[in-house]
Amino acid sequence: MARTPGLLAPLLGLGLGLMLALSLRGAQAADCGSLGPAARLTFTPAARDRWLAPRTRAPGPLDHLYGTVRRFLSIVQLNPFPTELVRALLNEPASVKVDEVVRYEAGYVVCAVIAGLYLLVVPTAGLCFCCCRGHRSCGGPVKTEHKELACERGTLMTFLLLTTLVLLIGVVCAFVTNQRVHEHTGPSVEAVPETLLSLRDLVSDIPQELQAVAQQFSVPQSRVLEDLDGVAKSLWSTVHSQLRSTVHEMLASLLSLGQALQVSVDHLRALNATLGELREGQQDLDRAILMHRERLQDLLQEPSCQGCAEALSQARALELGADFGQVPHVDDVLHRLKGVPGANFSSMVQEENSTFNSLPQLASLRLADVVAELKKAVAQQPGGLKALASAFPSWEAASRWGQALEKVENGSRPYLQEVQRYENYRWIVGCVLCSVVLLVVVCNLVGLNLGIWGLSAWQDRSHLEAKGRTGARILMIGVGLSFFFAVPLILLVFATFLVGGNVQTLVCRSWESGELYEFVDTPGNLPSSMNLSQLLGLKKSISILLAYQQCRERAPLWKVLQLNDSYDLDTYLDMSQYEASLKAKFQNLRVDMESLTLLSPAGLQDLQALQSSGLGNIQYPGFLSQTQRPVVNTSVEKLARDLEGLAHAQGSSVLGKQLQEEAQGLRNLYQEKVLPQQSLVAKLNTSVRALAFSAPNLQLETSGVLDRVSHLKEELPAWAARILRNESMCFLARELGYFSQYLAWVREEVTQHIATCQPLAGALDNGRVILCDMMADPWNAFWFCLAWCTFFLVPSIIFAIKTSKYFHPIWKRLSSSSSEDTQLFHIPRVTSLKL
Repeated sequence: MARTPGLLAPLLGLGLGLMLALSLRGAQAADCGSLGPAARLTFTPAARDRWLAPRTRAPGPLDHLYGTVRRFLSIVQLNPFPTELVRALLNEPASVKVDEVVRYEAGYVVCAVIAGLYLLVVPTAGLCFCCCRGHRSCGGPVKTEHKELACERGTLMTFLLLTTLVLLIGVVCAFVTNQRVHEHTGPSVEAVPETLLSLRDLVSDIPQELQAVAQQFSVPQSRVLEDLDGVAKSLWSTVHSQLRSTVHEMLASLLSLGQALQVSVDHLRALNATLGELREGQQDLDRAILMHRERLQDLLQEPSCQGCAEALSQARALELGADFGQVPHVDDVLHRLKGVPGANFSSMVQEENSTFNSLPQLASLRLADVVAELKKAVAQQPGGLKALASAFPSWEAASRWGQALEKVENGSRPYLQEVQRYENYRWIVGCVLCSVVLLVVVCNLVGLNLGIWGLSAWQDRSHLEAKGRTGARILMIGVGLSFFFAVPLILLVFATFLVGGNVQTLVCRSWESGELYEFVDTPGNLPSSMNLSQLLGLKKSISILLAYQQCRERAPLWKVLQLNDSYDLDTYLDMSQYEASLKAKFQNLRVDMESLTLLSPAGLQDLQALQSSGLGNIQYPGFLSQTQRPVVNTSVEKLARDLEGLAHAQGSSVLGKQLQEEAQGLRNLYQEKVLPQQSLVAKLNTSVRALAFSAPNLQLETSGVLDRVSHLKEELPAWAARILRNESMCFLARELGYFSQYLAWVREEVTQHIATCQPLAGALDNGRVILCDMMADPWNAFWFCLAWCTFFLVPSIIFAIKTSKYFHPIWKRLSSSSSEDTQLFHIPRVTSLKL
């Protein structure tokens, strides 16, 4: 049994070492679940919402007219978009050949020829008619009555009425479209600078938005600075929680061992004291027993003693049973345990536990300077973010873009004012000429009404002459107006037709079909001053058509302008140096476990004394063998009772009295000597048994605790350092996660939200709506209706002249007269005819 502790101690040490190694490995491989995930940060959008309201032309009753005009213009201009001609016109205007222009404008040339013929024929015809009327050679009354007179008159009146109605419809449409052009010109002209301003703002605010993006670096900064306020306490709380079970278990073992040490020392001291009393009492008891045994032998051996043989044998056996002089001494063990326990293990464990629990608060104070350095490092802004806005390609391009658009805007204002001024002139001229056509319509209608009224009153010759001649004259007034204003009408029609038709066929049609974008996208078609890629300083040429399509889908300029090739965003969002600085600062977080000793020097001395005391080597079986033996081999009480019985049975009163005295002496011996000795033996037995049970385990436990304390004190700082380093990296990873959220938001904001180019597509769409739908369509409808009226004036003139003849009175040549004078031909009534 003495060899058992020596065998178990190395095994226990090996087990403790393996347990500590596994604990350290577990601490090193711990995850970051104790800190929790990084919270989701909220950033304020930096991109300004750019939206250019689309302009649309509301559907109306004139849409069919606009469609008819477009179909007519598509017949007039059958040629495709003149790429070569426009390229030469934009790059080298002097190289443009007239025959190429004429070939392209063949349809308009034909229309010009028609207009020229109209301009030549109608005024000439009017002049000839005036001459004829002056010589009374044409346009006079019908002089001969014939059968078909009523039919011809009705037919001419019908055609004149239909022509007049067509003129009326045309002039009404002309009035409406003329007013529509005038109403749309003002807002359309005002929309041009607004559109240019929206395009200028397209990139002008990008630097400010990028600056706002860079300034929101303060959002993760503030969160990290807030977390750093309690980082020391938080990290040390994690260290404390992971070490708590081990440290508390160690302190509990020390407290239990200290209590066991106290109990064992108390038992050992009680054993030694009891053993001394037993040895001293054993000597007194041995002398007293010897005296009683000798006297009893003398009395019981007398011849006169009757029936004393049994008592004599008991008296001869009256001697000590347990001999405590043979048990080993424990003085050496007590000497080694002198002053033990010198430490108050309960107070020591309580103090160490308090020290261990106060480590997080102490760390907050000791690491205050390190946390201040960390905050100072976090408060810095990475250099790349500072240059984020200034290095953006659109920083310089915005200036060039704004200057170019401002130049266009300033240069366009005089022309726009001129457009408005000439539009006023055109509107006035259009109103006048439409009024003239309307006046012709009125003349035709009034002339027809008066003529028909005059024809219905043949009985009254005064009515015939007054109404018929008035109707004919009014028709002639309309004819005169038609001849007189034919020239300005055809000139206005052709001028507006030439301008509006080319705008529709050359610009609007190619714009709507996309040919205009393809022309712009083709290299070499535009001069260098109009190259958008060069204007924005891009390394690659961009497709205007593709950019327009992407802008209609509200794509950002980053995608449209392909800024990946000219602006490396990752370079400015590189935070490696910033993160390295923070990691270096976090390396300054150190572990200070010096205040935690676990075992005080006095406690260590007590345990070492117990370990070397030899308490477990005491021969406790020798003690137990003596304590199991009776104090006196013969029962003193039984012997005393037997002697009293013999005393009464003796015939000799003297002998009986002596026997009674001996019995009483034995009773006194039992009460004074044997009973106290038995009590001491029981006390000794208790201490011996307690020590025999606990001493071997106590020394083994002491060796194990000392080994654990030694290993733990040696490894605890390294263990705590690993935990602190792991938690520090977890904390740093979580805090850097906030910056990662910021960087992801910056990438999304810069590449997807900042500078949405919808205004570019909106401006192009609005420009097409303004130019084509709101200006060109009413403009073309105006000249179309006016041309309609102008060309229908020709049949109106013819029918008016022809019809007016039938509104004059019909004269008949008198057969009885030889003169050339004529008289009115009167159609007699049937009742007045004479047979």
